[in-house]
Amino acid sequence: MRSGADKEGCAATAARVAAAPVLAQNPVVIVGSGHSGVAVAAGLRTRGWDGGILLIDSENGLPYERPPLSKELLKDGAPDDPAVLRKEKFYADKGISRLAGASAESIDRDGRTVLLSDGTRQAYHRLVIATGSRARPLTVPGAGLPGVRSLRTRDDALELKRLLVPGTRVAIIGAGYIGLEVAAAAAAKACEVTVLEFQDRVMSRVTSAPVSRHFEQLHGQHGVRFVFGAAVTSIDGGERAERVTVADGTAFPADVVLAGIGVLPNQELAADAGLGCRDGILVDGDGRTSDPAIYASGDVTRFTSPFDGTSQRLECIQNALAQADRVAAHITGQAAAEPEIPWFWTVQHGVRLQTAGVRHPDDEVIVRGEPAGGRFSVVYLRDGRLAAVDTIANLAEFRTAKRLIAQGVRIDPVLAADPGIPLAEAISGTPSHDHAAADLAAARA
Repeated sequence: MRSGADKEGCAATAARVAAAPVLAQNPVVIVGSGHSGVAVAAGLRTRGWDGGILLIDSENGLPYERPPLSKELLKDGAPDDPAVLRKEKFYADKGISRLAGASAESIDRDGRTVLLSDGTRQAYHRLVIATGSRARPLTVPGAGLPGVRSLRTRDDALELKRLLVPGTRVAIIGAGYIGLEVAAAAAAKACEVTVLEFQDRVMSRVTSAPVSRHFEQLHGQHGVRFVFGAAVTSIDGGERAERVTVADGTAFPADVVLAGIGVLPNQELAADAGLGCRDGILVDGDGRTSDPAIYASGDVTRFTSPFDGTSQRLECIQNALAQADRVAAHITGQAAAEPEIPWFWTVQHGVRLQTAGVRHPDDEVIVRGEPAGGRFSVVYLRDGRLAAVDTIANLAEFRTAKRLIAQGVRIDPVLAADPGIPLAEAISGTPSHDHAAADLAAARA
């Protein structure tokens, strides 16, 4: 991935790099020090790799946690630095060298080297691309005005935190996880928050209508205003952003504009090297790209789901860590852990939504419990089998559902709709359950 890191930034880290353990002649080079990149390095050592390991990080400082950037870090009184993934001592003790403030510019696959942004070349035994993703940019007029922000890095979060003060008019474009988490943080700081969403409900890409309605109402209770079907056409202002205009001509005053319209995989390094890419670097079940000496891991990858055979690119910590384990296992010639059902979470206004599995739009939707009570679940059936679940403030049911999804069990929809029946007892196919379902159906007829 190309980066704006310059030679001065690389020079500033020279002392730290020089103090790092001496590299073997051809180390495993990991480009990217997010969750997946760091986990690959740690996994290699855990699995007994005794060769060199080099982590290349386009940012300065220690690699850090990403989820708090749109949550805890924006709160008043929160530390300005998110928690680090590993302390400095870990890298030294494990013999993992780091090069911070530098990026990989290109790959010479024949020579097995990577050209770095400081002009040097680094040889590799195996190369791992863990470059993650970046915020999808706004392309409307005025998108470059001061006050228009995205949120992907620590610096992004700190600048946004500085701007969110009481009375600030905040326009958020996009009602996905990031947009809604920032909306919650801004509302808690007494900002005037308007969310502009092109679709007809919040989080439409990742959840169903009942969950969307619940979180829309939750935000409304905290003063957040939603405008659906809003196609942003421009951001207008003088020296900085002052308003956001949508297709029908309506203009919404804004001192701060956050673009939360999704992400793009940082696949350019791989694509320029001729590796297979399609909205993500294509990898197999072991994380291998189309070049057997090059792997990829984390948000930047696209792969075939081992559960339903669909092509997917997942943006979640769980997948980043699971893929890292598979890459480390394959490089060391060992067996990886069994695939885990993907899971995700978001926290908005203190309410936690946890999702297991990947929902499809045509899945059967069954609500368990009363959303008005603030604690409920939504299960998704595909061809009669439990495929995914959303749980709101219901950790126990999340854990149960995650296990049942992995088992591929068939669920009786009548039993599943009754929150008084544990989900584990809604498995269809046994006489007692069939009779119970018939009794419930008769009682409700």
